[in-house]
This record gives sequence, structure tokens and C-alpha cells, in this order.
Amino acid sequence: MNKNRLEAFSDGVLAIIITIMVLEIKVPHGAAWSDVLAQWHIFVSYFISFLFVGIYWGNHHHLLHTVKKVSSGILLANLNLLFWLSLMPFATGWMGETEFAPNAIVLYAINCVLCGIAYTILQRIILQCADPNDKLTIAIRKQKPKVIISTVCGLLAIPFAYVNPILSGICFVVLSGIWLIPDKNIERAINEE
Repeated sequence: MNKNRLEAFSDGVLAIIITIMVLEIKVPHGAAWSDVLAQWHIFVSYFISFLFVGIYWGNHHHLLHTVKKVSSGILLANLNLLFWLSLMPFATGWMGETEFAPNAIVLYAINCVLCGIAYTILQRIILQCADPNDKLTIAIRKQKPKVIISTVCGLLAIPFAYVNPILSGICFVVLSGIWLIPDKNIERAINEE
């Protein structure tokens, strides 16, 4: 299979995921600002998830730069990642609708951790096929500390949901903050290609 088809399919699925999430935001029945503000929890939930999906999209884009030939392992690992990401609208909706109830936060955190594991699996399969001396491959391998920290944040968000949901929120902010800042090594490697 051509790498372009894999990229186009993945981009389409991620765009649909974001579209589904925004369609879950219901228009208030009243015309007052207080009617809009009453849905603050839904907007916050959507914002966090939009950020996560956008971060996955950007990192997926960088990761696919290393792919020269698409194998069946890469296809299956990519589908695995897209499966877990496709559950994000459900977890987002439940978390927003329940105003960040502990069980909803736990489900959301579990979904985030499973997305991270699926991305790591995809990354490992792709890097096994990549040129080990390629600058981009080396740059992507340097992301291991980010992977560990974000996994720990996602796992900590689970028990924190029952202690204080704000602590889980802090974990999500740290998790997204780690990946939101572009990796200079990857940017340099892409520019040198």
C-alpha cells in the first residue's frame, strides 16, 4: 500500500473524530450568556479532547515521515491507534455531560493511556522498518522520556479522579503540554530531509 493512502485515511478518521466531538455540543435553549456558560464543562471537555486529537495528528504526521513502505503490521497498528482515538468522542461526551464525575474521568484517562500505548506500538513497528541512522528516526527515538511522563500522568489521573478531579485535570494539562510543544529534534530532521 502507498503511504499516501495511509495518511489520507488516518487524516480523514481524525477529522471525523473532531467533528463528532463538536457536534456533541448542544445549542442552549435560552438566549442569555448564562445559558451558554451553564455548559462550561462540555466546552472544557471538548477543548481538552480537541487538543489531544490534534497532538496525535501532528505526531502521527511526523512519524509517517519515516515510513518508506507500508507493511501489514503498520496497517494493523495504525488501525489500533485509530480505534482507541475513535472512542475519544464517547469519553469526552460522558465526561462533559457528567460535569467531570470521577467515573467519567477514569474512563477518559484509561482511553488516553490506551491511545498512548497504541501510538507507542505503531511507533515501534514503524521504527523497526526505518533506517536506524536516519535523523528523523533518531529524533523520534529520543521521545521516550515524553512517552514515560505522559503515561505516568494518564495513570495518575485515574486515582486522582476519586481524590479530587482537579488533580486529574492537572495531569491532563501536563500530558498535553508535554506533547503540544513541538520537538525541535524532529523539526530539524524534517527540514534536513
